[in-house]
Amino acid sequence: MKNGTVKFFNESKGYGFIIDNETKKEYFVHISGLIDKVQENDEVTFELKEGKKGLNAVEVKLA
Repeated sequence: MKNGTVKFFNESKGYGFIIDNETKKEYFVHISGLIDKVQENDEVTFELKEGKKGLNAVEVKLA
């Protein structure tokens, strides 16, 4: 499990971005990859999975 912070999440469009706390890399997250409801600045844990355009955050839940 990785730890990160939600940089941005648009609930009406169903996607956002999470910044990895360790590497500071940004990962795309789709609403289908969420376990818990998230909003900007939430601390989360997540896994990475290869998507159509690179790595996506999945299994995202509040830390």
